[in-house]
Amino acid sequence: MPQTPHIERHFTASQTVRDIVIGMADGLTVPFALAAGLTGAIATTGIIVTAGMAEIAAGSIAMGLGGYLAAKSDAEHYESELKREHREVIEKPEAERHEVRDIFRTYGLTDEQITPILSAFQSRPQDWVNFMMRFELGIERPDPKRARNSAGTIAGAYIAGGLIPLLPYMLYSDTQTALAISACATLIALFIFGYIKGHFTGTKPLRSALQTVFIGGTAASAAFGIARALS
Repeated sequence: MPQTPHIERHFTASQTVRDIVIGMADGLTVPFALAAGLTGAIATTGIIVTAGMAEIAAGSIAMGLGGYLAAKSDAEHYESELKREHREVIEKPEAERHEVRDIFRTYGLTDEQITPILSAFQSRPQDWVNFMMRFELGIERPDPKRARNSAGTIAGAYIAGGLIPLLPYMLYSDTQTALAISACATLIALFIFGYIKGHFTGTKPLRSALQTVFIGGTAASAAFGIARALS
């Protein structure tokens, strides 16, 4: 009797989703808080849009650069550890064999079962190094395009998020009307974004959505209140 093949579906774009989350979360929150704060200070819509666009430009560059440097740092760390493992396999093979035994013992293997694995690693040093990188250090080889892709994704998500709270100020001359529409649009966007983020990250989508709305709303309310008090 034919059997249905077991197919596992894994989400493989976790790094891209993480970058979108980082960029979009700040892109929605920071320009919204800035616009609300300037509205509280009785600024005109023209000033708010100019300041908001400047903040989006600066923020997207800063966030993108931060993502680029973080990814480059991960790649440099991987290469440094890879060189160290290569050196230790050659210079300290007995210590490395002991570490392999310790790893396999955690899976319940006996020394008799581990010995042929060690013999195989001895004749295949590159596979030995790759094994140690993954199972001893827990480090995966990074994508060589990761730094560039991360920078572009974070910056693009920041810009996309930042334009949502600013759009009403571009369409309406009255700051209070623009603020009300901006708040509604941004909170809806935060809710949708938080829900989608929760779906992809494995947390409860509704809880993630409400947390995202709460954080964004709190930041904007604080900025508005401080600006109103100081003005």
